[in-house]
Parts: sequence; structure tokens; C-alpha cells
Amino acid sequence: ELARFCLKHSKQGKISTFTIDHIMKMARLILDTNTFAYNNKYYRQIRGGAMGSAFTQVLANIYTFEWKQDLIKHQEKHNEIYGRYIDIFMTTNQTIDEIREQLEKAQNQDVNIKINYNIDISVDFLDASAEPYILPYRSTHPRHIHHNIPYGALLRAVRICSNMHDFNTERCHIDVFLLLNGYPPNFITKQFHRLLHSKNTMLLLKQMNEQAYNPIYETLLHQHTGREKELKKMIKDPVKKPLVLQSKIWDSKLMYPNYLFDSGQSVDT
Repeated sequence: ELARFCLKHSKQGKISTFTIDHIMKMARLILDTNTFAYNNKYYRQIRGGAMGSAFTQVLANIYTFEWKQDLIKHQEKHNEIYGRYIDIFMTTNQTIDEIREQLEKAQNQDVNIKINYNIDISVDFLDASAEPYILPYRSTHPRHIHHNIPYGALLRAVRICSNMHDFNTERCHIDVFLLLNGYPPNFITKQFHRLLHSKNTMLLLKQMNEQAYNPIYETLLHQHTGREKELKKMIKDPVKKPLVLQSKIWDSKLMYPNYLFDSGQSVDT
């Protein structure tokens, strides 16, 4: 499947800067040296791979790429949604028997792929009941990570909440999680102001009503993140901008201290 995928999607025998031969050799190296230790013994995995490996996840996606095309075509034909991120999510207006027949067809399509499905009016996606975790404020991670946690949470809240009431509820939940993990109130408020300043939406702070919120929601909902913009550039020209070969900016003159000097609610950070 990997060789077939590479041949189908390569340009002039290459994917990004790698030839198909190089890709196949690297894949073989990883699969042949797929070993682990358990109870003072070494084992070699001869089928499949460790899902914690970045390569295994990519290989699994490639393997299932052709397999899922029939499901995608079926959903397109019925004007329904097909989405996948590890788990598959589908909508349907067909009867239970009709959609179950389609899923059983997919089940029997490949002996190496086993699917467990759940049909209901609402379903959990990617174990949505898992406990949330926020990096404690007193951890020794670089300071920009702590700044981005409340900022990213608030940005996500705006994107998923289509009305002001839901946003305020979600913002209260975010505040509670952050406060319980040691984030100072002034720190949280500053990141909220940062979000509004960066989007020219200070009107929301003054009015805090549905009329002021709707334009913000529409703007942020369709705005690409930095990662999405980079991915778009890579897809447009994978040879010119391969992510794997992008250089990382490093300044040896800068020092990043691993101790906190700005913790506490009275400090403006």
C-alpha cells in the first residue's frame, strides 16, 4: 500500500524532497527494527507497529486511505458528513438497517481492518468524557507556553460557541480550570485582552451582548491558524516548503531560565 500510495501521489518520482526508493528503505528500516523490552527480554514486533510512533500513525493513515474511499463516496452521494481523526464520525438520514449494511460492507472489505461502530442520535468522539488537563502555572515550561494556554482556550471557546451565553459559560469554566492550576487572575485577564486586541474586538468588553459577539464569532470561525497556514503552503508546494526540512530559529545569545520569577496574583505578567 505504501509503494502504491507513493507512486500515485509523487511528482517526478518524489514526494517532497524524498525519492520513493528512499521512503521505502526508511519504512523497511523502521519496521524491521520495531523492538521493545519487557521483563528483561527483548521482543521484535513482526506485525503492525507501535501507535505511539509517528511513522506508524502515518503508515496507518496511508493504509486506510483507499479503504475509506467507498465510505466517503457513500456520504457524498447522500449529502452527509464524513470526518476522521483516529475515529470516524459520520452523519446519516438513512434507516438503521441501511447504514448498518454499509458499515458491514466496509468491515468485510479488508481482513486487517476491524471497526467497532456505534449508531445513535448522539455519540462520544475521541473519548470526550476524559478528564481535562491544564499545565500548572508553576511548572518550569517556557513562559510563552503558559501565555498560550489561556489564549488558545479562549480562542477555541469563541470558535465553538455561536452565541454570547454559551461563550460566557465556557469562559467561566476556563477561568475555574486556570485558577485551580495556579494561574493568577490578572494573568488570565491579560490573555483575554490580548485576544480581543489582536482581533480589534474591544467592543465586546464594553457591550458584552449578542450584537457585538456575532461579528467576532464569524471572523474567528473561518480564520486559519498559523499551523493551518503553514500546512496550506506545504500542500501548495511540498518541494519548496517541506515542513520536515524547515530550519528552527535558535539564538545562542538568549538564555531561558527554568525558574519562575513572576508567579503570584499581584504581578502583571
